[in-house]
Amino acid sequence: MHARPFVIDPTGRDIHGQAERIRALGPAVPVELPGGVPAWAVSDQAVLRRLLTDPRVSKDAYQHWPVWMKGEITPEWPLFAWVAVRNMLTAYGPDHRRLRGLVSSAFTVRRTAALRPRIAAITEDLLDDLAAEPPGATADLRERFAYPLPIRVICELFGVADEATQREIRRSVDAFFHTGKAAEDTADAFPRMQAVLRTLVADKRRNPADDLSSALIAARDEQDAPLSEDELVDTLVLFLSAGHETTVNLLDNAIFALLTRPGQLALVREGRVTWEAVIEETLRCQAPIANLPLRFAVEDIEVGDGVTIGAGDAILACYGAAGRDPHVHGQDASRFDVTRAEKEHLAFGYGVHRCLGAPLATLEAAVALPALFGRFPDLALAAEPDRLPPLESFISNGHRTLPARLTA
Repeated sequence: MHARPFVIDPTGRDIHGQAERIRALGPAVPVELPGGVPAWAVSDQAVLRRLLTDPRVSKDAYQHWPVWMKGEITPEWPLFAWVAVRNMLTAYGPDHRRLRGLVSSAFTVRRTAALRPRIAAITEDLLDDLAAEPPGATADLRERFAYPLPIRVICELFGVADEATQREIRRSVDAFFHTGKAAEDTADAFPRMQAVLRTLVADKRRNPADDLSSALIAARDEQDAPLSEDELVDTLVLFLSAGHETTVNLLDNAIFALLTRPGQLALVREGRVTWEAVIEETLRCQAPIANLPLRFAVEDIEVGDGVTIGAGDAILACYGAAGRDPHVHGQDASRFDVTRAEKEHLAFGYGVHRCLGAPLATLEAAVALPALFGRFPDLALAAEPDRLPPLESFISNGHRTLPARLTA
């Protein structure tokens, strides 16, 4: 590591500005994470692609992060849950193939596609609720539309019907992602969510249903290479957290982008640009997960320009910066443009760890966005664009609120 690493701002108050400053220092640069933990931030899209598919890069801290293995990282560390979980997000090699294979057998393309009618119905329920507001009223579209849609979808998919359990999941997930909060707010979130999901698993064992929780429990109990009980619970942690946070931010950022660019919204309304183009450009320009912790070098890895990531060093994947890489998208890479011909991004990761839930997230956006703008043709942002506070996170990229005027 270099003597003076770039210090990551945990509050995320200028997440894109920070990405630009990191990029200016090189494709892979030493940084200091919250708590003074050293890592390498990789912002160059080509370099990041190579690392994401390099077998010398692991996600398993228990095998390949010396400071973790020595017990130097404690549960009070704000990013503890991102490393401590035992699921396919943090698995390496054969363990990853085993876990992903079991999850893939439950989280199928068929099951995802079959959700479209239910996604549409939930969307209409939320729009009906918004439409009940008096003319000229404003509403927080993050809280009342972008958030409840994916949380309801993912909870139905996994059979989480109890509202108290849903609230506890949301509370814990907020703590995982909101890195600007005090450490004491995050220290107990991970064990708290594990406890809630252990209760869910016990209930599903007694009363199995046609949901993914029951399917995973069946896989855990029946397959030749089963999930351990901890892996089962932590897999539920992964899907119930990443399974909605990414989509919340995707919807939030897409709505914001179109409300602040009426010319581009007009192109979409006129059918000259597809909603798929809107979704892909949002993922490229405003990646829902800006920075994803953590990976670890299994051995020394040269990344060019005389830079070597040392064995045991931690790696921060800067997905947001990679989507705005000027080497890929030109000097206007930071500009949102739905007509851009090339929208290449890494918003859902790359290689063997690419997000299994990506088809669900894009399906939800493909249903929700045209429905929202179709129901409210006069929809307008109800605040100055530069006055909307960002999430308190260097991981999650979105707004704390998205106030909009529903009708003229």
